[in-house]
Amino acid sequence: MIKTITLIGAGNVATHLGKALFNKGFSINQVYSHSKDNAFKLASGLNAMPCNDIKFITDESDLYIIAIKDDAIQSIVNQISFKNKTVVHTSGSIPMDALSGFDNYGIFYPLQTFSKEKELNLNEVPICIEANNEDTNTFLIDLAKNLSENVKEVNSEQRKKLHIAAVFACNFSNYMYTIADDILTNNNLELDILKPLIVETAKKIQDNSPSDMQTGPAKRNDEAVIKNHLEQLADSKDYQEIYQLISKLIIDN
Repeated sequence: MIKTITLIGAGNVATHLGKALFNKGFSINQVYSHSKDNAFKLASGLNAMPCNDIKFITDESDLYIIAIKDDAIQSIVNQISFKNKTVVHTSGSIPMDALSGFDNYGIFYPLQTFSKEKELNLNEVPICIEANNEDTNTFLIDLAKNLSENVKEVNSEQRKKLHIAAVFACNFSNYMYTIADDILTNNNLELDILKPLIVETAKKIQDNSPSDMQTGPAKRNDEAVIKNHLEQLADSKDYQEIYQLISKLIIDN
């Protein structure tokens, strides 16, 4: 039974998970961050003890959630002296075996884009679970079900592919909005004009395959329009290359 939790991290994911768990009645014992300010800020809202030195993390919690940058996980793991607790990380790309020095370990991966300043209801967010033994798996699934109705058991290999897919679907799509915003701003237009289009595009794939919903000049193989667009992008070779590559992929598909 998981009752007390230590958060190792105070960034976007740790903030949302910490608040959600606290609101569900779990006790947050400690919040660690290498940034003293970040640790204090998150801990103060969770009635937790802030900590900015990993050696002062106590062994008094039932669960330790490591929610930090991927490239810092192994370093943190190596500095935790106690090994008889349940430890998970929230990364989409780091293997579960990174935690193999602990008796009970696993993955608690919420598949969503997080920003501290934006409130988010985790109820529909997929939470992907993996564990090194059946008991830990059960504990983590029960914990996840306190936060979300969408809990999935996903192994490390599947999770790596899922993370790549998420980068395409979320991070790369968002950068496309950035490009669109740049083009509009340079021509005295605002991104608001595209927002109904963006929303409708996202709505379409709720019940349909994205490939079936593809529209636009590349889908029609309209060479004249594509050529014209490429000419207009001549002052930005990077945007031109992106436009040309994606158009080719759509046409070839």
